Amino acid sequence: MNQRKLGKNGPMLTEIGLGAWAIGGPWEWGWGRQDDRESIETIRKALDLGINWIDTAAAYGLGHSEEVVGNAVKGRRDEIFVATKCGLVWNEKGYVSRISRPESIMKEAEASLQRLKTDRIDLLQIHWPDTNVPVEESWETMVRLKEQGKVRYIGVSNYDSSLLEQCETVEHVNSLQPPYSLLDRNAESELLPWCREHGTGVVAYSPMRSGLLTGKFDKSRLAEDDWRRKDRAFKEPHLSKNLAFVDELKPIAEKYGKTVAQLAIAWVLANPAVTSAIVGARRPWQVEEIVGGAGWSIEQDDKNLIEKLSKNIR
Repeated sequence: MNQRKLGKNGPMLTEIGLGAWAIGGPWEWGWGRQDDRESIETIRKALDLGINWIDTAAAYGLGHSEEVVGNAVKGRRDEIFVATKCGLVWNEKGYVSRISRPESIMKEAEASLQRLKTDRIDLLQIHWPDTNVPVEESWETMVRLKEQGKVRYIGVSNYDSSLLEQCETVEHVNSLQPPYSLLDRNAESELLPWCREHGTGVVAYSPMRSGLLTGKFDKSRLAEDDWRRKDRAFKEPHLSKNLAFVDELKPIAEKYGKTVAQLAIAWVLANPAVTSAIVGARRPWQVEEIVGGAGWSIEQDDKNLIEKLSKNIR
């Protein structure tokens, strides 16, 4: 699989990274139950097919996703770049809060190292901004973890350009993880241009808008505790409009011998600011499909058509 450099001084990442959100299993923002053995098979299939990095987070399954990742890469740790996140802390009832105090970040990093069964985190990202803590204090703590050798690279997720500017006064931001897809293009106006200008790599999450852009979405198959039931994009009248848009994309995908999911991934990767697309998978066959989203390009006429069609849902 093709690789791209993460920002101006980062590692080489494959154009697709495996997202490990769903394999965390049930929690406040989970996707329903998941079989750990199948999750491990999925991660190993990704490695076998050439994906060289995986994105997880401490909060996914309240630590369980990291544990599964740690078990899956055992014996193959040097083959894979492991990215995780801090800044979402859960209480005894399992509810998460945004906490990015220095002492909390340090404690979370140690816990993640243990769950991942590793001596270093390749990329540690602050999951969401904590408005109760000056961003410079949180970012200084991330820098300290890097200086201690516990973390190789540092980044943020879900930050806006003003917060990125504040981080830059302390140390360069290696990477930003924003949501970006045909159904969520908010990053295009400021974030992606900012990252290109400042040499910050972009690892885009939810390029298939959490399943809506797969061409196979069926709401009746969602688990009762699936977080998507709370998302307006999955409720009417938005759901019908989104799925109608997906139907319009199918002939374009078929022209290339691709699925809508693969088209959606290729569209995200076509943005010059994007280093890699984080694509979630829970089963090995899903990985086999998503790797087909990399390594090809959409012709300009089809990009123009997609642009025209997308105006109906904005």
